Amino acid sequence: MKLLMLGGTEFVGRAVTEEAIARGWQVTVFHRGKHAPPEGATALHGDRGDAAGLAALEKGEWDAVVDTWSGAPSAVRDTARLLAGRVGRYAYVSSCSVYAFPPTAPYDEQAPLATGSPDATDAEDYAQAKRGGELAVTEAFGDRALLLRAGLILGPYENIGRLPWWLGRIARGGPVLAPGPRELGLQYIDVRDLAVWTADALEAGLGGAYNLVSEAGHATMGEFLESCVQTTGADAELRWTAPEEVLAAGVEPWSELPVWLTAGELRDALFGADVSKALAAGLRCRPIGETVADTWAWLQRIGGVAPQRPDRPVVGLAAEKEAAILRG
Repeated sequence: MKLLMLGGTEFVGRAVTEEAIARGWQVTVFHRGKHAPPEGATALHGDRGDAAGLAALEKGEWDAVVDTWSGAPSAVRDTARLLAGRVGRYAYVSSCSVYAFPPTAPYDEQAPLATGSPDATDAEDYAQAKRGGELAVTEAFGDRALLLRAGLILGPYENIGRLPWWLGRIARGGPVLAPGPRELGLQYIDVRDLAVWTADALEAGLGGAYNLVSEAGHATMGEFLESCVQTTGADAELRWTAPEEVLAAGVEPWSELPVWLTAGELRDALFGADVSKALAAGLRCRPIGETVADTWAWLQRIGGVAPQRPDRPVVGLAAEKEAAILRG
């Protein structure tokens, strides 16, 4: 297959690019030139935020395109319109955030959706931006549009900082604030499992929307953090703390303690997707221990410091705040 990857140098885009190259596909990576694409890909340069940024895509034909854009929907609209007559299928990496909030868990692909416009020129509201991107792709490609509604994404190349923060914190050792309950079920997807499913779906000619995360409870908070301890080999002691105590200490779920959420609408939204459609279409998710171990190995290869997306806030709990909570 001939694949056009829009992005392709970081996290999700890179994982998809590497999977396609491993399958022997001809891969063209269209990006701004700030990071080197994986070896074996052909590079085209352009900036989708610039009026003339798509010039490099005015010629060429591909079997499929994969797009991870999370900015203004108008950029997706312009790209999809430009490629509609020269590309077979358009896979857009969207988000479970496109469902009207709060969704009723478990929610499937038929649940009510957020509002959005393919013509929007800003991305201040993430849900509306992703929904606008979906509408832009569907408008241009119809049933040749594949919408991947991902949830929490973990794994090597992560540039959001969630799993890298936990690995770094636990690697320092000592008492670690572990937010309970230990049996809290998580819902996420390893970026490489997302890449494999995407490639398989493109080969199979799939279209439409798919919730693309693991089954709810694929791993627990306990299994997640204990895998971090085992993988790093650190002398760390997980101090399991009731969620009420964590909240009373002024800790923000998700941002200060990444991946962790307390009971309520947000947890239902992020950990409540029905993924039976994707499972029926071949989705397979690896164990959490493998995701943690491979992310740690990647961090060691790059010097221990994960890249940080400039458009996303830095996550993690300050050491002083954690220590004060643990002292009681």
